[in-house]
Amino acid sequence: MANGELKLLGTWCSQYVIRIRMMFELKGLSYDYIEENFANKSELLLKHNPVHKKVPVLIHRDRAICESLVILQYIDENWSGTGPPVLPANPYDRAMARFWAVYIDDKLPRQLIDTLKAATEEAKAEKIADIHAVLELLEGAFNKCSAGKVFFGGESVGYLDVTLGSYLAWIKAEERIVGAKLLDETKVPLLAEWEKSFLAADCAKKFLPSVERVEEYVRELLVTKWKVTSA
Repeated sequence: MANGELKLLGTWCSQYVIRIRMMFELKGLSYDYIEENFANKSELLLKHNPVHKKVPVLIHRDRAICESLVILQYIDENWSGTGPPVLPANPYDRAMARFWAVYIDDKLPRQLIDTLKAATEEAKAEKIADIHAVLELLEGAFNKCSAGKVFFGGESVGYLDVTLGSYLAWIKAEERIVGAKLLDETKVPLLAEWEKSFLAADCAKKFLPSVERVEEYVRELLVTKWKVTSA
């Protein structure tokens, strides 16, 4: 692919950007990565995502695709013959993968943030229980989608793997901050094993930031943005 044909606008701390970069790695696609500064958004970002003005934005031949799950599906359709498949071939399995990806993005970020912002130990315990409930449902989804294999996508990393896997550094950072196990092998043993396999994948090792860097970033957010000083 010609240099400059694909551009990805993103930031290092965005799970949604990281999952796109991991998928490009799996597909073996070359692209130009442009790091955005939220304090001074580029004209390129404002031009190509005037609705939400946020990342990720994939620019393919000067046409923009926004929202990470939409981008992943675009990659699946546009480069179906390159690298491993992003989504399952079976229509029902594809529908289920899309459903659970939306569930992950709808539930997990809000639960993680609410736990960090909890004002009391009692409130924090309730929010941690909510996260466990989300992950326990995903444990069941993994059991069905994986059909006994290593990943949600079977033998290789796929759509749901990068969707959930893009949160792992943040989950680990939050475990350190709140002092509780979130991805608990006693509650979600299948996901605990999946996590080990996913973190060993080249795409995860290359693009997931360190837990230490994410923890530092989140602690800064707690003070500067969310005005929480007790974490």
